[in-house]
Amino acid sequence: MARRIFVANNIKLSPLISDGMVLQRDAQVKIWGNAIPDECITLTFMDKAYSTKCDKDGYFEIVLNNLPPGGPYNMTISCKDVQKEIKDVLVGDVWVLGGQSNMELPILRTLDLYEDEVKNSENPDIRHFIVPLSYNFHKPQEDISGGNWISVNPEDVYEFSAVGYFFAKIINEKYKIPIGLIRTAVGGTPAEAWLSEKTVSKFERFLSSLNRCKDDDYVKNTIDTEQRRYSDWYKRLDEKDKGLCEKTVPWFSEEYDDRNWNTIYLPRSFKGTELEKIKGSIWFRKEIYLDEKPSKEKVKLILGTLVDADETYVNGMMVGNTEYRYPPRRYTFPADVLKKGKNIIAVRLIVTHNIGSFIKDMPYKLDLGGCKIDLTGQWKYCVGTEMERLEEFTFFQYKPTGVYNAMIYPLRKYSIKGILWYQGESNTGYPYDYKEIFEAVIEDWRNTWNMGEIPFLYVQLANYEDPNGGNGWCHLRERQRRALEIPNTGMAVTIDVGGYNELHPQNKKAVGERLALWAMNKAYGENLVCSGPIYKSHKVLGDKIQLFFDYVGSGLVCKGDKLCEFTICGEDGKFVEADAVIEGDTVVVSSGKVDNPVHVRYAWSNSPDRANLYNKEGLPASPFTTEELE
Repeated sequence: MARRIFVANNIKLSPLISDGMVLQRDAQVKIWGNAIPDECITLTFMDKAYSTKCDKDGYFEIVLNNLPPGGPYNMTISCKDVQKEIKDVLVGDVWVLGGQSNMELPILRTLDLYEDEVKNSENPDIRHFIVPLSYNFHKPQEDISGGNWISVNPEDVYEFSAVGYFFAKIINEKYKIPIGLIRTAVGGTPAEAWLSEKTVSKFERFLSSLNRCKDDDYVKNTIDTEQRRYSDWYKRLDEKDKGLCEKTVPWFSEEYDDRNWNTIYLPRSFKGTELEKIKGSIWFRKEIYLDEKPSKEKVKLILGTLVDADETYVNGMMVGNTEYRYPPRRYTFPADVLKKGKNIIAVRLIVTHNIGSFIKDMPYKLDLGGCKIDLTGQWKYCVGTEMERLEEFTFFQYKPTGVYNAMIYPLRKYSIKGILWYQGESNTGYPYDYKEIFEAVIEDWRNTWNMGEIPFLYVQLANYEDPNGGNGWCHLRERQRRALEIPNTGMAVTIDVGGYNELHPQNKKAVGERLALWAMNKAYGENLVCSGPIYKSHKVLGDKIQLFFDYVGSGLVCKGDKLCEFTICGEDGKFVEADAVIEGDTVVVSSGKVDNPVHVRYAWSNSPDRANLYNKEGLPASPFTTEELE
């Protein structure tokens, strides 16, 4: 495979091998790159010199063995009269962050919970590297396209993966060693996108998609066509929107007269209203009254989460906009935009392909610092213009093997401690072969790094009520649970950290902490309780079923008056709500409606909000079923 690129009179290194990098301690660490063909190259690090000869293409590789933790150090690499210096190098533990958006989610998206905690954070021993998004459907790439290392400081911490940050913070504090995080996660990616082509070929249902993506003209033409369609849709939207008509007062203006508009109580979904089928723009306006101008320099407008996109104005000034449905709307703006007396908040909601919504059970308020004004209640609204449904993009990063080739394979020479994985949401539409796909990811990645059974620690999906319906989330969680059969894996249960209405729960601290517990056990050899109860086996006792668990810790507990979310069935396979009681380290389940029980389920729904079985260490039990998988 052509991997070597000669760069005359220069030393070319992977973007990973750069200022601020963290090298893996107690391992074979490779430093590789390209320099001058057939010339000697020397690397100096930690007062030791290492030499080798570049091959005929200029490629070199130097191995540093069993480095002790510490730093910062400088590394120099010289070839003939060319020298390169890499500064501020640490030696510690390196963890790869894989998966999709909940692993990708930056600290910036969690500030409702952690703003005070992170705003003054400073820790040069925790570093973060983002692998740029890229895909290749033809072959594995030798290098990534860019990236740089950053450390925890008040400016850069907001870019850190929130899960990775809280994980690293705990591990760094406990073991006093530097931690490097390499974030590869890409929002929306299904598990098969992270498989090698050799492994993908074992799953027949992915082959036609992969083969189609090997046609470069198809990929380019699709991207170009969809981008034109997108641009044209938005151009026509703006031209037709009555709220933006140049001949009248714009609807975002505080001077616009909205007395004839209809009213609607927000937040709510538009399902069941006259707005349900509207695609295009819908304007919403709300008057608020202030007794005096705010004394702070800046204030914050908080508008939960909106479906799909928005442009938001206060007194005629745009204070923020978001181009898609998932991010929380948190718009900070100068306080002098507000005035004593009447103020107008206007939201231009752009509904592209979903049913429009102001998502319920989220905060809607104007935060003035000293006080907060509730924005739930009656809003006025009017349709700006109706459009046809905007078809979604083809996201090629979601296609089989593309991101593996461009974002995982190029990392294989960089030694690591282990892998953290948070993914599965994009496989809930068809979860039935997820166990096989996910186990293939674990095997593929371990083979790629060729470091043995390195710890592969993953997050079981949090609670969420999928608006698309179905019960794919509980089926996928069960397949995640059963993947624990693979040696040196661990699963952080997060059934209690999400919300029925929030695909990206902000409580990433609990996720990072629970992954850290597994790391302490699997990677650092600690004998501790690293999980909540996980179903192990069961026994039928007449009209009852007794359940046995691993990770009971100091004992099972119920958070509440009685255990909830247990169901039971007989031979007919019809599950009914069941009574469940803790007996020692077991749970006994029964129902007066089932005389001869066969199976039990626990927390078997997309968002089982009443799940309340824990161990005394405060860790939640994993959802499960005693049934065989379909």
